[in-house]
Order: sequence, then C-alpha cells, then structure tokens
Amino acid sequence: MGEFICRIFAWPLVKFYEATGSYGLAIVVFALMVNLIMTPFMAKSKKSMMRSSRLQPKIQELQRRHEGNQQKLNAEMQKLYQEEGINPMSGCLWSLIPFPILIALYSVIRRPITRMMFCADSVVDALKEFMTAQGWYVAGSGRADAYAEITLSNLAHQHWSEVTSALAGKIDGLMNIDFRFLGINLGEIPQWNFFTKTDWSDPSVWGPALGLFLIPFISAALSWASMKISSAATPSTGDAQSQATMKSMNLMMPLMSIWICFVMPAAMGIYWIANSVFGMIRDYTLTKIYKKKLDEEDAVRAAERAEREKEMAEKRAEYERLKAEGKTPVNTNTSKKKLQASEKQRLDERKAALEKADRAARRERLGIKEAEKPASQVGNRRYARGRAYVPDRFEHPETAEAETLAAAQESEDAPAIDESVSEAVETVEAVETVETVEAPEAEAPEAPDKPGE
Repeated sequence: MGEFICRIFAWPLVKFYEATGSYGLAIVVFALMVNLIMTPFMAKSKKSMMRSSRLQPKIQELQRRHEGNQQKLNAEMQKLYQEEGINPMSGCLWSLIPFPILIALYSVIRRPITRMMFCADSVVDALKEFMTAQGWYVAGSGRADAYAEITLSNLAHQHWSEVTSALAGKIDGLMNIDFRFLGINLGEIPQWNFFTKTDWSDPSVWGPALGLFLIPFISAALSWASMKISSAATPSTGDAQSQATMKSMNLMMPLMSIWICFVMPAAMGIYWIANSVFGMIRDYTLTKIYKKKLDEEDAVRAAERAEREKEMAEKRAEYERLKAEGKTPVNTNTSKKKLQASEKQRLDERKAALEKADRAARRERLGIKEAEKPASQVGNRRYARGRAYVPDRFEHPETAEAETLAAAQESEDAPAIDESVSEAVETVEAVETVETVEAPEAEAPEAPDKPGE
C-alpha cells in the first residue's frame, strides 16, 4: 500500500522533471499541482470557517443566555449550525490532508532511486559496490545512511559516463537527476553551523551554503505569514482561551518548520516554501470570493427572515381581528376529541345563558327583586374581587383613593356571602316545581265509535 501511494506522488514528479529539466522547478510545479487539487476541498473548509466566524456573535449570545447549562447550550448550538447549514468539523478535517501528502513526498525525496525512479534494490547495491570500490562513496550510519540513495544519485550524476559504462545492464531505470536549483544542491541537508565549516574566500562555496542555511528560515517566515493572512481573513472572536491557543499555534508551526527543514533534505524546504506561497494566493482568492458570496447569502437570508416576520405579523393581526369579531377559524389540525370538547363547552355555555335568562324572567314575573350587588361580587360571593374594589379606579385616578377607602369602610362588617341570591334561586326553583306539578294534563280525544262520527 505504501509503495502504491509513493508511485502516485512519484510519477508526476518525474514527469515534471522531464518537462522542466530542473529538480527544484519540478518540486515547485508539484506543489502547485497539489494546491490546485486541494482547492475544492480547502474552499469548502474556508467557507465553513468564514460562516462560523460570522456566527460568533450569535454563539456568544447563546453562551451568555445558557451559562451554566452546558446541555442546553450544546443543543441550541447544534440547532444553530443546522439552520445555517454548517458542519463545525469540516473546517478542521480538510486542513489535515496536506500532512499525509508531506509524508509521502518525503519518502519519495529520501529514496529517489527506488521510490522515484522505481528501480530495484539490486540497482542500489550495484551502485554502492561500484562507488565504494572507486573511493567515491563511504557507507554511513544513522541519518547519513537514511539518505544514502540521494548521495548515490548525486554521485551517479557527477560520474554518469563512468557509471553507465561500468554497470551497463545492472542499473536499468536509473535516471541522471541533477539536484541543483539556483546553485543549491537540494539533496543536501542545511547545516546550522555552516559558518565554521565554509570557505569564505570562495563565493562559489559559501554562496550555496548560505542559501541552503536560509531555506528553513524563509520557510518559517512564509508559514507564519500564511497563517497570519488566514487569521486576518477569518478572525476568531471566541473566548480568551481559544485565542491564546491560536496564537500559540501561529508561533509553534513556524518553529516546527525550521526544525523539520534542518533535519531533512533541502528539497522539502523548497516544497514547504512553494506550498506556503500558493496557499497564501489561494487563501486570498477564496476569501475575496466567499466574502462576496456570504454577503449575498446573508442579504437573502435577512430578506427572507424579514418577509417571514412580516407574514407572521399579518397573520397575528388577522387572527386578532377575527377573534374580536367572533369569527376565529377552526383549526383543521385539531383532533376529533378536542373538537368534541370545544363543541360541548359551547353548548353548555349556551344552555347556562338560556337558563339564566329564563330564571331572570321568572323572578321578574314573581316580583322577586334582587338586592343591589357590589361591583366586586361574583355569584353569591360579594367581595370576590376585594372589599376595597373600585372598577373605574384607573379611569379616574383623582377620586380612586377616596372611593377605595369608602368601599373598604362600607364592606368592613358586611357578610361575605350574598344570601339573597341563594334564597331567590330556591324560591324560583320551588315555584317551578309547583307549576310543573299543578299543570293540567291534556286530555286525549275520544276515538269515534263508528267511522264518520
């Protein structure tokens, strides 16, 4: 599986080298290809991050509103993300893809003979045996041995005619690769102490050494600039802890890039530099595009929200109007059981109103007069609304205090129950009973004895 993945990355790198004739330029074009392939995925990540950044004020409002209730906060935030169509993890997942690419590319650069040129291990053994016999190569250990194939490829390029003549038929597939780019051998590893090991009298010696030394720092500076531009385009408005974490990441990543470039061949540093440059261009372009799109989407969403609110306000006003007129439409979605209960309540209210009107008519016919009721009376409870109740106290505030005191004094010793109401009801019920008993029964007509009578 690892060899298959390496072939995927090695094949375009070889083709770019064959087309340009420059190892460094092939790496730059390879970085461009990777960025172009990653653009659709990074665009999705960029859009998600920018939309999440615009949601920060709403998220902070939810955090303030549901402080101390983490479960409710998580539910509300999940609802907000669903309404806005945002996956919080999408911005992180796509940003991790460049790391596997970096690992695969490192494997191809570290072993150019077997993983870039696809030569057999016997080719490496033949080159080692021949170059050791010539005194050109000395087997190393540790990190030096890890980059043995780069050393052998460099030596094969320097002594190409001798190697191909002596090892004819034993080095099939070997390519004559020149690792130099802008005077720098990209197969070499930058040395932090090159100042003490360089011949400063010869510019052709110290010039490439100085360029090699500067690659890690250029890479770190561009990595920092890339993250700075990305942070400026999508500013984080989270809490202080998240902002501190972001600042630490912006500092640690450039330092990591310095360390990596000092322990790997310079070709990795060139790739990192090219990747940062293309990444900044991509980030700037995507920010400009999606800022315009998100502004348009926000405007459309705001218009739709305003239209919905206007429609709801109109419906509420129409409902209140119909309610005032007694024409409230029946909710067709109401269950049958609720409709039956509502209908029963209306019938009971109508029956009670009819009985009340009939009882009032009977009391009037019988000459039963009701005592004057206080404004606070409900049923036979004379002071249900309070002994100091004044109905128009808000309409006439200038007299409310005096009327309230007067009502309180008048009801101070009065009974709370209006017995006259109960007596009147009992009298009317008694009269109704008597009338029912004494009513003459209608006599049935006699049937004729004969037809025609």
